[in-house]
Formats: sequence, structure tokens, C-alpha cells
Amino acid sequence: MIVDSHCHLDRLEFAKLKSELPEILQNARDKQVEHFLCVSVTLEQFPGMLKVIEGFSDVSASCGVHPLNQDDALDKSLLLELGKHEKVVAIGETGLDYYYSKDTHKVQQDSFAGHIDVANELNKPLIIHTRDAKKDTLDIMRAHNADKCGGVLHCFTEDWDMAKKAIDMGFYISISGIVTFKNAVELQEVVKQIPLDRLLIETDSPYLAPVPHRGKTNQPAYVQDVAYFISDLKGISYKELATATTNNFYQLFSLAKRNNGITTG
Repeated sequence: MIVDSHCHLDRLEFAKLKSELPEILQNARDKQVEHFLCVSVTLEQFPGMLKVIEGFSDVSASCGVHPLNQDDALDKSLLLELGKHEKVVAIGETGLDYYYSKDTHKVQQDSFAGHIDVANELNKPLIIHTRDAKKDTLDIMRAHNADKCGGVLHCFTEDWDMAKKAIDMGFYISISGIVTFKNAVELQEVVKQIPLDRLLIETDSPYLAPVPHRGKTNQPAYVQDVAYFISDLKGISYKELATATTNNFYQLFSLAKRNNGITTG
């Protein structure tokens, strides 16, 4: 069995997929996916996200603000309150994304620090998004004791040096379908070096569908394609990769409920 450690189920276009969420999740279960972590990107949309996934015991949630959605100062008290919800197993996604604009760097940095503080207070792990912000990401993680709560650098596309430094702080590295792309040679070399006991897999659906589904809307079932690709890349069996990444998921997200019976929404 495998886990989709990062997806946005509330952002799937059900009309475009000609399927509703129960069918989409069942398609994934048929591909040996046993759990789904639905990740928050804004606090305003968090209650709506919970409504989409309520009733599915194999779907957990996170609570946080994506750095590209952080236009104003973080409402830290609201994050703290929402993050206490029983379905929330992680804080985020948060982090830094300097790819588009420099105008929001300070706001992103303050928000990231606030997320780390809340994660430590709630004793829930972090989900970190980082792009073109290696030094600042690591510096803020150290300054705010992110090693206390731990977490994951999701949809990782940075270099081995950054991965190693995050791992040394007790973090996991999650790999998405990007690793299957033909131009992802550098990332593939990084994945070869990531210790199996620090590796997670994800779709980040509805974005970044892996080969052979590029151009389609991504969905949780496709995490199996990511798993097969990485197992080949690392020269291990699919079963070994699946077992390790699934165990890693429940080790990190210890509040996620495993094999407790699946409901249909």
C-alpha cells in the first residue's frame, strides 16, 4: 500500500474529470493508495476544504497558508485555533517562494516563522513549500526551531545540499511527479541520494501530473506512477519503496488514522 502525502482534493475540477470525490478516491484505492493528506493553502478556504473531505476516514487535513497566497500578515491566532481541529495532522503548507515576486518576501518570511511557532505549540509537523529561497528557508527553520516539530519539504526540486541540511534537522523529503519529467535529470540524481527512511511520495494534485499522464488533471491514483518511477530510479522493488514511504508517512504524521475503516463520504 502507498500514501498520497500531499494533494488538494478541494481543488479538483470534478466536472472536468467527470467524477465526484468518492469515485476519484476509490480509483486511487484501487491503485493501492490507502491514505490521502489534503493540504490547505488559505485559512479562509479551510472550512470549505473540510466540508469537501468530511466523512472520509482515510483523508487527513493540514491547515496553513501557501506563501503565494500570503498577501497580508498571518493571522496567527486563527491558524492556532483552526490547527486544533481533530482532522488536522499538520501545519501548512507554508514556506517561501521567491520565483515570482520580491514584493512579498518579508510577508512570506514572517508568515513562515509564525507557522513554525504554531506547529511547535500544537506539536504537529510542518509541510514546507520552498522555491528559489534555499538560504532563507533553512535560516528561518533553524531560527524558529523547526527541528522540534519536524515536517517535510514537499514537492522537492532543490539540490542535494538543501535536502541533506533539512534531513539533518529531522525533516523528510517528498517527491512529486516532477521527478518523471524528461528534464528533471538533476532532481533524479538528488532522489537517488535521499535515504529511504526520509522519503515520501505525493501527487500535489490537481497539479503536476506525472508521466504518462502529463497534460491531464493530476489525481491521487497517479501517485502509484511516482512510486514505480522512484523504485526503478533507486534500484529497489516497488514493494520496498511502498512499504518505506508509507511507514515514513505515519511516522511523521502520527495523528493520521491508519486502517480504521473507510467511509464513502
